[in-house]
Amino acid sequence: MTEPQHERYGIRKAVDFPTRDKSLPTRDLLVVPHRGKKLTASYPTFRPNTFDKNVAEMQRAYTHSAELPQITFREPTTSQSVSIANYRFGSDSEVDAKRDIFDPKWLQAGRIVRTKQGVIVNPILDAQGNVVLNQGDLEAIKTNARKIEVGNGHIYLGDKDFGFAEYTTFQLGIQDSDTFAQGGLARIVEHTEGLAVNLKAISSKQNYPNGVNIWSFEIPKEPIERVLGLYSDWSLVSGRLNVNGDGWGGWGDDGFAFGVR
Repeated sequence: MTEPQHERYGIRKAVDFPTRDKSLPTRDLLVVPHRGKKLTASYPTFRPNTFDKNVAEMQRAYTHSAELPQITFREPTTSQSVSIANYRFGSDSEVDAKRDIFDPKWLQAGRIVRTKQGVIVNPILDAQGNVVLNQGDLEAIKTNARKIEVGNGHIYLGDKDFGFAEYTTFQLGIQDSDTFAQGGLARIVEHTEGLAVNLKAISSKQNYPNGVNIWSFEIPKEPIERVLGLYSDWSLVSGRLNVNGDGWGGWGDDGFAFGVR
């Protein structure tokens, strides 16, 4: 028998229990669908702060229930952030990322690296936990990834949601939802060979009648690490989705980030 929808996904409230460690703050959980499985995230988001500080908060110890007396979180991949954000997006329900995150602030969707040739999402870390920025190492990583032709170029999809999109695979500037979701940037953010269905749903005409604006993806002289930002264009009363490639880990103290278990 299939589980009822309300039992499979949604908020899992933290509850008190006799042996609870009172020194640990409680944390609710949000269960959402992700690639045919369940993904558990912090609820609400870690916010508002810089991405680096939000990640530090994720790594603290929390408590949820007798079944989960001590839990921690880690930073999400971009595809995980998109799956969580898309859950009941724009529905004006108890969980609504458009109303609570995209409209008032911005979602720190995950780490990216801008290079001369294209954009990397969920970059590989070295032994010390630092993002790999050496151009030679970045090229070596691509050789172990799946190569997919998109438009006038290629995207690459590897392990741990690693993705690389050549600049020729996606458009910059204002565009409609279909163009955005079919482009290489959306595909690597969602880590899919085909249409980025979650980003298409988020950027739909119902949510953003004025389309999508992809900006701040200037080509750097050397690889630079950034944070991908998703948010509503406030000047248009949430009429357009902004996809920003120039967020900094230590800058922008009004960002929200999901932590995943």
